[in-house]
Amino acid sequence: MSRLQKSYYGLGTLINLTLFGNPYHQELDKTNELIKYYEDLFTVNRAQSEVMQINHAAGNYPVVVSDATYNLIKKAILVSQENFGFNALIGPLVKLWRIGFANAHVPTPEQIQERLQLTNPADCILNDYNSTVFLKRNGMELDLGAIAKGYIADRIQDYWLALGKSAGMIDLGGNLLLMGASPLHANGQWSIGIQDPQAQRGQAIAAVHWGACSAVTSGIYERHFEVQNHSYHHILDPRTGYPHDNELASVTIFSQKSIDGEIETERLFFADGPLTNWAQDRPDIYGAIFVTKNKKIILQKLPRMAVSLLDDQYEIIE
Repeated sequence: MSRLQKSYYGLGTLINLTLFGNPYHQELDKTNELIKYYEDLFTVNRAQSEVMQINHAAGNYPVVVSDATYNLIKKAILVSQENFGFNALIGPLVKLWRIGFANAHVPTPEQIQERLQLTNPADCILNDYNSTVFLKRNGMELDLGAIAKGYIADRIQDYWLALGKSAGMIDLGGNLLLMGASPLHANGQWSIGIQDPQAQRGQAIAAVHWGACSAVTSGIYERHFEVQNHSYHHILDPRTGYPHDNELASVTIFSQKSIDGEIETERLFFADGPLTNWAQDRPDIYGAIFVTKNKKIILQKLPRMAVSLLDDQYEIIE
């Protein structure tokens, strides 16, 4: 079986797309065009996009958006209303801290309290009939960064299935979607590395052996900055306005859909570890791996036999 892999840059990261079978370069190029299409709708890192049209109109008028944008925003707002830490209106806080940019800084408590007033999901008014989104207060900003990659990975898989493809790898940087049975192993399983939070990208401390799945990781190592010997990471808690501080270095979710992985990594990170009865009624969510700052690997719902330890400085706990 032949294999074709190409790399692109988009969504603020390096994208790697791999197809097996009898793939053509144009199929991967068209996949990248699909990624660009969705990025043009969802990005908040440019002056113009459908989401930015909504942000520019905050406090003034509702904006009509495409079905894709409307459906993703509706999903994000409904999850935000659960109030566990995920919040699609966290944009004002993200832009205040600027974590990941050269001008990152620690805001004053007064600045944080001011921005927190602009993050209430109840202030985002959705109209299903007209497909409009209205942010009630000036200064409010939608930011779909915590959910968009998962949505896009799922749409890529839809596209590849429509082309008749049976196996492929979608790597959107922190979001990995493995389609079909792996042609790389006789048992059809994929081997998915768990990143060492204290090392450069690509260095794994464990490997998970699983069938077709999405693997989404959120880690404090991805974007952070240091001030007076204190490290501030990019996972902001919309309930406090500060980076959420706990003993976790990363959370990885294995699920059928990548968008569910995005949501559940946040749920478990803000829960500070395993949740009792988490996803017991969700056969489409396969399990979670927590990596702690003191080098423990905690499994939830995943069987121990599916995980291989690659670094003896770490310890696996079920």
